[in-house]
Amino acid sequence: MTEVFVIRNQLGHYWGKGKVWVDGSQPKQVMRATHRDEALNTLFELSSKDFELRGDVVATELSERREPIIEASQIPLPMEPESEPAADTPDDDQASPSEATTDTPETGEPVS
Repeated sequence: MTEVFVIRNQLGHYWGKGKVWVDGSQPKQVMRATHRDEALNTLFELSSKDFELRGDVVATELSERREPIIEASQIPLPMEPESEPAADTPDDDQASPSEATTDTPETGEPVS
């Protein structure tokens, strides 16, 4: 077995390969560094973006499947708010009064 380093936050979540926090239930998604200083640099970058982060670099062994042997967090991941459509965008069916032109049925020319 080989030792690798993973980043864990105060909730027990792990920094993932996809640059998001994962709960650790699927160890292959967890980012792992072969050197402690690599993981420390990543943790420093993360904490500079999120000042509430309380992270730690954890040394762990790899399983036969080359996945880190970690304990999954019991705390669920926070849900990201889904983007909702803007409420003040006009519908495509309704044209604004400045865009609407009225044609006379006889000539087909716009009426002023």
